[in-house]
Amino acid sequence: MTAEPHWQASKPVDHPLKVRDRRFGRGKKRPRGTDPVAAAWFAALSASFPRGEAMFIDAVKAHRADTPAKLTGEIRDFIRQEVNHSREHVAFNRAVEEAGYDLTFIDARVKQLVGDTQKAPAIVQLAITCALEHFTAMFAHQFLKSPHTLASAGMGDRQLWLWHAVEEIEHKAVAYDTFIHATRNWSSFKRWRMRSLVMLLVTIRFLRNRSADAVELLAQDGVTGWRAKAHLAHYLIVKPGILRSIFPSWLGYFRPGFHPWDHDDRHLIAKWDRELDDAPEAAA
Repeated sequence: MTAEPHWQASKPVDHPLKVRDRRFGRGKKRPRGTDPVAAAWFAALSASFPRGEAMFIDAVKAHRADTPAKLTGEIRDFIRQEVNHSREHVAFNRAVEEAGYDLTFIDARVKQLVGDTQKAPAIVQLAITCALEHFTAMFAHQFLKSPHTLASAGMGDRQLWLWHAVEEIEHKAVAYDTFIHATRNWSSFKRWRMRSLVMLLVTIRFLRNRSADAVELLAQDGVTGWRAKAHLAHYLIVKPGILRSIFPSWLGYFRPGFHPWDHDDRHLIAKWDRELDDAPEAAA
């Protein structure tokens, strides 16, 4: 088996993390989106972020002792970015509720899932974080590559999601590099086996729970039963089909020797960074 990469001063791609402290949609009433399926999916994702990102921060912080100086700095900036993401999605979730959606059940489900995860050994929590960070990076790549997928999300959130996507790509390797460093004394097979098995379990739980959340939100818009599930499946797999689009990247995670920066998408960061710099916060 090809050896897993050990963390080193120069990763396959070096890109400094930039903490963009932005605020979006403050004091604005956001109407429901024109596409209830897209609105439900994005609301389900956003509702999971504040607790989920706090879990990511804790998992990475637990392993930052004795990390090389460069990785230590990246962990610091990763934490700052994730704190800002949580803050903005708390504000966005509040706007979603003000628009008439009830997110109580999603928050309760996420709280329970996070609590269950935090009972696992610290290294397992870090492996789970690596898998979920890969999911967010894959979604972020598709959002930035095809921004029309955001157009129907509604709630006036385009700049928020673009901003979040840029930083998710930018720090996509931090948790993974921390995992590699934390398991530096493991065999390459043991490391590969853990991250692969964890990714399979995370994929099942992530898709099952976020889909269940979206279906329950669709019910609040009057779309229920098999119609809700069929519409959501069409949205995720057919058009715009984000799950179909990310499948090759998801599969790549299982390759021995995988590293998140094997896929160099810094050009997307540069492209959308310019738009974010030019866009007034009030327009988000």
